[in-house]
Amino acid sequence: MKSQFDQELEERLLRYVKIDTQADEASKTSPSTAKQFDLLKPLQEELKALGAQDVKLTEYGAVIATIPATVKNDAPVIAFLAHVDTAPAFNGTDVKPVVHRNYQGDVIQFPDASDLTLSPDNSPYLATKIGDDIVTASGKTLLGADDKAGVAIVMVLARHLLQNKNIAHGAIRICFTPDEEIGRGVHKNLPDDLQAVFAYTLDGSALGDIVYETFSADKATVQIQGVSIHPSIAKDKLVNALHLAAKITDTLPHITLTPETTSDRQGFIHLYHIAGTAAQAEMRFILRDFEMDQLNAQGALIHQVCATIQATEPRAKITCEVTPQYRNMRYWLENDMRPVELARQACEKLGIEHFSLPVRGGTDGSRLTEMGVPTPNLFTGMQNIHGPLEYVSIQDMARATEMCIQLAELWGNAAPEAPHARQEPRAETIQDLVG
Repeated sequence: MKSQFDQELEERLLRYVKIDTQADEASKTSPSTAKQFDLLKPLQEELKALGAQDVKLTEYGAVIATIPATVKNDAPVIAFLAHVDTAPAFNGTDVKPVVHRNYQGDVIQFPDASDLTLSPDNSPYLATKIGDDIVTASGKTLLGADDKAGVAIVMVLARHLLQNKNIAHGAIRICFTPDEEIGRGVHKNLPDDLQAVFAYTLDGSALGDIVYETFSADKATVQIQGVSIHPSIAKDKLVNALHLAAKITDTLPHITLTPETTSDRQGFIHLYHIAGTAAQAEMRFILRDFEMDQLNAQGALIHQVCATIQATEPRAKITCEVTPQYRNMRYWLENDMRPVELARQACEKLGIEHFSLPVRGGTDGSRLTEMGVPTPNLFTGMQNIHGPLEYVSIQDMARATEMCIQLAELWGNAAPEAPHARQEPRAETIQDLVG
């Protein structure tokens, strides 16, 4: 379905994805990479040019602005957010977006990777996008639709509301965050700076997806200090840190409790980084589950394994630190489902079939919800994120923009009656998103 927003969304998306904004987990700064300012600063200037109020770039790297209310009632302040950074998992430098117009179900080829193909065979969702304009990268990079599709949607929403003051809505806050991909998108000051009662992240996938349940997440870091000595005189003296790291890996579960062996509501322990020398090594894990008791059990298991390997080699020093990352937004949203219910109403007004599946990942909304701003996650159309097969439908983005406009109007109505808090039946399948 073609929309008045297609052209603007495409122009913004193509412009934004060409800007390298890859995050860096090893960095201690905020944002983690200076190049994220290459998009944050232009977004700040674009919002000013559109006439947004209170536009600022915070010291921790978030752009925040206000779209003034057009109603006089006490409509709650709501916010729309998207993140500017792209994932460190795959190359995000020198992105060359390609638009495949009026897609007809054929195999999509990539100009910079002749052996790479995208089709309904390896991405079934693509079969539902016949007639849409599909955007991919050129084959050597990710596209960055995660989350520059969300950025484009929020910017078009802001432009439309600022230029059409006849649309009745309360005060709306616009926010672009850095470092979502490394779990640092929501600074401790963001809820106070945002000053919103409810919020939405535009960081979801398939058309109609309204997410209010995510993984809870912890991170585990294991440090191994061995005993270093020249290998020529190493007998009975060398303690190889890499060997101990291998033993820890081998002792942890392999045929269960890993991302490649789990699905649906099963959690996992994921070793995603290992580096070092015979003298010293570091291992990084992410722990994920929908329920806190299972997440805590995963942390206890890693501690136990490290202690066991430590006992086999007392000359080494093995430490394990488990730190929280984010929590399942369902814990709070199930007590007040208004943001979810109004998102569903917005979809229904537009004839969009909505659904809500638990997500095997997390968003900035997970942290914001935990910090007191209930924040479901809304679809953008992005697919196959964090890799060279990433793509997005311009028409999905347009439908997301239309939904956000409807949401602005729904929240602008005089104090919509709050539905009873409830928890829906569990879905049989789960749509994966990476947090």
